[in-house]
Amino acid sequence: MTDTPQLNLPLLSPSQAQKHVTVNEALSRLDGMVQLRLKSLSVNDPPAVAEEGDCYGVPSNGVNAWAGQGGQIAIYLNGGWDFVAPRKGFRAVILDDGVLAMHDGEDWRAGAVTLTQNGAGMALRSDEIDVALTAGPTVTTPVVIPDRSIVFGVTGLVTAAIGGATTWRLGVAGDDLRYGSGLGVSQNSWVSGPTTPTVYWAPTELLISAEGADFTGGTIRLAVHYASLALPNAV
Repeated sequence: MTDTPQLNLPLLSPSQAQKHVTVNEALSRLDGMVQLRLKSLSVNDPPAVAEEGDCYGVPSNGVNAWAGQGGQIAIYLNGGWDFVAPRKGFRAVILDDGVLAMHDGEDWRAGAVTLTQNGAGMALRSDEIDVALTAGPTVTTPVVIPDRSIVFGVTGLVTAAIGGATTWRLGVAGDDLRYGSGLGVSQNSWVSGPTTPTVYWAPTELLISAEGADFTGGTIRLAVHYASLALPNAV
């Protein structure tokens, strides 16, 4: 055996010359793979500028130096790209998506916290959106709650002071204060709206409602915290 079975780290051979080259290569791979941080899973073209140790999950449509390396972990080492095959159960932080992920043997599952031998599992996610408030009594966000998700709550921060309204409330259609009411309008005012876990069967928007007067402007950053369930693999 010339490589280790899990991370394909090169092994020294008997009476090998320049042992330091093999050892340094193995240490460099370990430095990238331990506490794995993938800068992205969606970038398909190697960045023109990369730092030593940068890691990416190569998508199926990788091009240039990543062509034919779909599904591999690309590690920038010694001025070029080294590739390691992830295995079922590997964990990583996906930096541009802000989630933990687990590899299921075929692909990375964002937010996965469990994984059965047949592919069923549960994921926990926090999805964030910035909402610019337009003039009027209410603002409806784009869809931020996926269908069949189990929502635990919504948090948020006023990133640009809200004009017009004296306070505001946050909810969904049919329950416009589910996640908070009487909320502050100054910059860095916040909302922390935990709730009894609620199943949303259809894709759902959040509803932001003015109190005291209509909105004239402002920006709110909202994060939805939820769980989703995955089926077992098809047979």
